[in-house]
Amino acid sequence: MKIKIFKSVLLVSLATFCLASHGQSTKSDIGGARDIYDGSLYPDQAVKTYSQTERIFPTRVIKAGKKASPLLLSDKQLTGLKFTSEGKTYDLPDYVALNRMVGLLVLKDGKIAYEHYDFGVTPNTRWMSMSVAKSFVSTLVGAAIKDGYISSLSDPVTKYLPQLAGSAYEGVSVRDLLMMASGVKWNETYTDPASDRRKLLELQIASNKQGAIFDVMKTLSKASEPGKNFNYSTGETVLIGEVVQSATKMPLADYLSQKVWVPVGMQANGLWWLDSPGGHEVGGSGILAVLRDFGRFGQFILDGAKVNGKSIVPDGWLADAGTAKPIMGVTGKNGYGYQWWTVKPEAGKVHESVFMGRGIHGQYLYINPEHNIVIVGLGARSKPVGKQAIDDLDFLAAVVENLKTN
Repeated sequence: MKIKIFKSVLLVSLATFCLASHGQSTKSDIGGARDIYDGSLYPDQAVKTYSQTERIFPTRVIKAGKKASPLLLSDKQLTGLKFTSEGKTYDLPDYVALNRMVGLLVLKDGKIAYEHYDFGVTPNTRWMSMSVAKSFVSTLVGAAIKDGYISSLSDPVTKYLPQLAGSAYEGVSVRDLLMMASGVKWNETYTDPASDRRKLLELQIASNKQGAIFDVMKTLSKASEPGKNFNYSTGETVLIGEVVQSATKMPLADYLSQKVWVPVGMQANGLWWLDSPGGHEVGGSGILAVLRDFGRFGQFILDGAKVNGKSIVPDGWLADAGTAKPIMGVTGKNGYGYQWWTVKPEAGKVHESVFMGRGIHGQYLYINPEHNIVIVGLGARSKPVGKQAIDDLDFLAAVVENLKTN
């Protein structure tokens, strides 16, 4: 009898572990992976879920060093902010409340000009980055080139990922992937269960197979010639991550720790979603970090990605990565560099030199080299995209203008 009871308990425990490891919440206080992408969570549960996604997916630690770099208060604080967006006037509390910002950090000249936490989030909360992670991966490509692991952006992807030989990625370069211009057909629609993005998510939820992404990516068809047309694809950033892992022979989290997390002086360990328990990091999303460490990364990039006075990326890399490429199909107020969004001049003069990482549900890392400003926003919006009550770019422009004049 005791043996039977022990076996039953063991089976229940294993089932609980598998559910927790593959995208399904085992407790009602948080949602699951599909809920995040469906946009089906109510506000309180959304905050609890987005701050605890390590309970949904397996992760690897991005190890921090023993000493955090200081972030001092700026003499120039963000005060009295009022701005107009689409004919309506707002202030800071409006923006936080209406756009559901759980964390905001503004760095001016490397010092804190504004810092705010809301909706129960604290300075120690690790929040999901979503596609802001793509900009971290871009930086690791630059580091891998500087370190000699990747010889050139012109290298074919198949040099590092021979699994893709004979697929639509034959003849696609690493640069094409970085620009989201591979010419391979992809549907990124987050809320469509039949989209390619959701197929990728289902693999992450259900698979114990490391590298299962290739089962999807090898089946995609060609839509146009490489290097010409923009088509946003999280799958391709996952491939970029696989290129870096193949070239460096180390996990992305370890390489990020070695090149950035430790030398920059992050205050806390980060986490990175994996494709399977003990598997590969999901390059297109899923870095979890505290607000100030996202800010430290932004400042590191703004300062030229330097460690002890030497850049970890090649000369000219950041200027190239953070400027719009001559590719067709980037719509709205945006352009696209190497896994960084750029902002078109018509979106506001203060944005002219800006590049930024952006993620669904309201995550962003805004870098303004001309005015030496970094702004991090962590959001808990109800739907993946399209639910910002106030245009984020209008708010960001107002912050820059305020700090210019105060």
